[in-house]
Amino acid sequence: MKRWARALYQPCLPLGRNGQRVTGCEEHILLSRKAAAEGMVLLKNEKSILPFEKGTRLALFGKGSVDYVKGGGGSGDVTTAYVRSLQDGLEIKEEEGKVQVLASLGKFYRENVSAQYAGGIQPGMTAEPEIPCDLLEKAKAWADVAVISICRFSGEGWDRKGIPGDGDFYLTREEQSMVETVTANFEKVVVVLNVGGMVDTSWFCNSEKIQGVLLAWQGGMEGGLAAADLLCGDVNPSGKLTDTFARTFDDYPSSAGFNESEDYVDYTEDIYVGYRYFETIPGAAEKVNYPFGFGLSYTEFAIEPLRAGEEDGTICVDVRVTNMGSRAGKEVVQLYYRAPQGVLGKPLEVLGAFAKTELLGAGQSQVLRLKMPVKAMASYDDLGKIQASAYVLEAGNYSFRIGNSVRNTVKLDYEYQAAQTVVIEQLERKCAPAALKSRLLADGSYEELPQGGDVYEKNRLIPQDIDTLEGVEPDVQGITYQEKKEWRNADRITLEDVAEGKADLRRLLAQLSDRELAGLLGGQVNTGTANTYGMGNLPAYGIPNIMTADGPAGLRIREECGVYTTAWPCATLLACTWNPEMVFEAGAAGAAEVKENNIGVWLTPAMNIHRSPLCGRNFEYYSEDPLVSGKMGAAMIRGIQSQHIGASMKHFCCNNKETNRKDSDSRVSERALREIYLKGFEIAVKEAQPWTVMTSYNLMNGYPTSCNPELLNGILREEWGFEGMVTTDWWNHAEHYLEVKAGGDIKMGCGYPDRILEAKEKGFVSREEMEKCAERILGMILKVD
Repeated sequence: MKRWARALYQPCLPLGRNGQRVTGCEEHILLSRKAAAEGMVLLKNEKSILPFEKGTRLALFGKGSVDYVKGGGGSGDVTTAYVRSLQDGLEIKEEEGKVQVLASLGKFYRENVSAQYAGGIQPGMTAEPEIPCDLLEKAKAWADVAVISICRFSGEGWDRKGIPGDGDFYLTREEQSMVETVTANFEKVVVVLNVGGMVDTSWFCNSEKIQGVLLAWQGGMEGGLAAADLLCGDVNPSGKLTDTFARTFDDYPSSAGFNESEDYVDYTEDIYVGYRYFETIPGAAEKVNYPFGFGLSYTEFAIEPLRAGEEDGTICVDVRVTNMGSRAGKEVVQLYYRAPQGVLGKPLEVLGAFAKTELLGAGQSQVLRLKMPVKAMASYDDLGKIQASAYVLEAGNYSFRIGNSVRNTVKLDYEYQAAQTVVIEQLERKCAPAALKSRLLADGSYEELPQGGDVYEKNRLIPQDIDTLEGVEPDVQGITYQEKKEWRNADRITLEDVAEGKADLRRLLAQLSDRELAGLLGGQVNTGTANTYGMGNLPAYGIPNIMTADGPAGLRIREECGVYTTAWPCATLLACTWNPEMVFEAGAAGAAEVKENNIGVWLTPAMNIHRSPLCGRNFEYYSEDPLVSGKMGAAMIRGIQSQHIGASMKHFCCNNKETNRKDSDSRVSERALREIYLKGFEIAVKEAQPWTVMTSYNLMNGYPTSCNPELLNGILREEWGFEGMVTTDWWNHAEHYLEVKAGGDIKMGCGYPDRILEAKEKGFVSREEMEKCAERILGMILKVD
C-alpha cells in the first residue's frame, strides 16, 4: 500500500488475519477481560468467603449489579457492541454450573434501571431503588450469600463530590439504607465496587457484617464477567492498590483546599501526596483503611530477599517469591527506600521499583531482580538550602524494604551509604510559583515560600473573545483537479520526497508561504470516522491529513458511525495490575484498532497524578505515585507506537481538577512539580519517547502550560530530550502565537492563522519560530505508517 494511503484515500482495509477486522475482535475483547481481572483488587476476604464454592446461591442487591459503568465519560467513553454487567457475568457462571443467581431480583433491577434510562438518566447516574419486601424475603429464604454492588460514574469537565450522604465519594442515603437492609437480613455479604477512583471504604472496612470486598474498578466492556471470574475463583486476584484509601475524604491533605476557589488550587501538601503523606506526617498513619500497594490473593506467598547491592550506580535486589498455598496466582513485589531527612526533608517511604511474578502454581518459585538508579533517591533543592535548582543526594544511610504493600515489608540488611552530599544533576530554576505562600514539611509544620515575579511574556494582541472559541471548526482545505495537475507538474518538494530521502524538511518548509505555514500549525477538518480533527493537510505539498482519536479506554468513534470498538479497563485498573507487559499488550491492541480505522494519533495515555479523590478524570489517570504512572504510561506508549501509531501523552501538567479547568491556576512548588507532578511524564519520555505530548488546559503557577517556554522547551525538550511534537488540548483559552513562541507546535481542534500572521507582521513571532513548529509536526507525520 502506498504511504499514507489510508489518510489520503480512506480505504478501510482490515488488518487482521485472513482479512478479518481487528476492531472489536474476539481476541481484543478477551485481552480486555484478562486485563480487567488482573487489575481488580481484593480488599477483604474474611472466613474465606471468596471465591464462592460451587453451587453457591447468590442474591445480587444494588442497581449497580445491572447499571454497569465500563469507564468514565467525555474523551474516555467508547462505543461498544455490548457491555457485561456483574449480573450478566454471574449469570454466565450459572450457565457454567459455578453458582446460582436469584433471577427475580435481577429482573427487578433490570426493569428499574431500564425505566430510569428511558427517562433520560445516564448509565452510572441512576438512583438506588428501595428493595421490594417480597423480593427481600424470597432472597433471604433462598440465598446463601448476598452480593451488594455499588457503581460510580464521573467524566470530563466536572468534579466529584465529597459530601457524606450525597453520594459519589460517599454512599447516597438510599445506598446506605440498602446496605443496612441487606446486612441486617444476611449473615454472609460480599461487596463489589464498580468505581473509577477512590471512594469511601469505612462502611465495610471494619464491619463484621461484610466479609468480602472486591474493588472491581471500571473494567471495560467485559468488566462484569471479569469480576465474576474472580468471585468464582476462575482467576486468582493479583491486583494491588496504586492509591491510598483513607478513612474519610477530609483525611486527604488536598481536601481542605480543593474547593476553596474555582480560580486556583494551592498544592500546599507539596511532595507529601498519597502514601508519602500518610506514612510520613505525624498522626496521619491511623487515617488509612487500605494502604498503597495492598491487595489480597486466594493463596499465600513468601517473599525472600536473596541479595542486594549497588552495581554501576544501580541498586539491585534479588528476591525469591514462592507460592505457599494451593491455588495458582501472581504476586507483586515492591521495593521501597528510606532516605535520611537531611536538610531538605523527605517522605518516610518512597517506591523505588516493582515487579510482578508470572503465574506460579502451588509450591512454585520465581526469582525476581528489582533495579533502581541511585540517582533516583535524590531530592530537588528549589530554595537553595544546599544547592539551588539541583537534584541532591544528601549524606547518610539509605535503607531498603521489600514486600507486597507499603506497610507489609521487611528491612533489607543492605544499606547504601552516601559519605557526603552530592549534586546529582544541576539544573536551572523553571516554572517556580508566584503565589503559593507555604508548603508542608515532613514534621507536619509549614514553611513559607518566596513569592516570585511574573517572568512570562504577555499577549500583545487584542484578546480573543473566548466565549466564541469553543468547538470552532477548522477551515476546509481542498484542491481542484486542475490545481492537482498544475502542482503535480510543478518543480516542488513534497513530503513524499522527504520520506524517500530525496530532500529534507527545511527545504520543503522554505517553499511554504506564511499563510500556508500558519495554517499548518492548527487542527484540520475531520475525515472518515474521526471526530477530534486532524494534523497536516497541505495537499499541494503531499502532506496528508492525519486524524486523531480520543482515548484512553479505547478508540472513541461516534456512535452514529456504526463502528464498535474494544472498551478497555480504565487506566486506574490497568495500573493496579502492576504489569507493564499487560499494559503494553493493551496499548498495541488498541492502536491496531486506531490504525484500522485510518487514524494516526491516539490521544492517550493520560498521566496526571491522583492528587485528590474528587478529580473528575481520575479514571483516566494511573496512580498517586509518579513511578507507577511513569512505568505504566511508558508501557502504553511503547505498545501504541509498536503499531506505527502516535501516542499523545497528556495532560502536561497539573491537570488535577476539572472545575473551571481552562482557567484554574495550579499553584505548586518547583520541588513538588519535579518530584511528583512531572516525574511520571519524565519517565515516560525517557523510556518511550511519545510522538506527541498534549499540554493541559489549566494555568500552572499563573501561566498557561501551552504557552510556557520553561516547561515545553526548557524542561521537556532540553532537560528530558523529548524529540516529538507538542499539541494543545482542544480549544483552550491561550493565545496561539505565544504557544508557537513557547514551542507548542499545533493548536487543536483548530488554529488561528490570522492571529499568527498578525503577530508576525507586528514582530511578535518570527518565521523561524513558525518553521520549527511545522518541522516537528511534519516529523511526526513522517513516522505514521
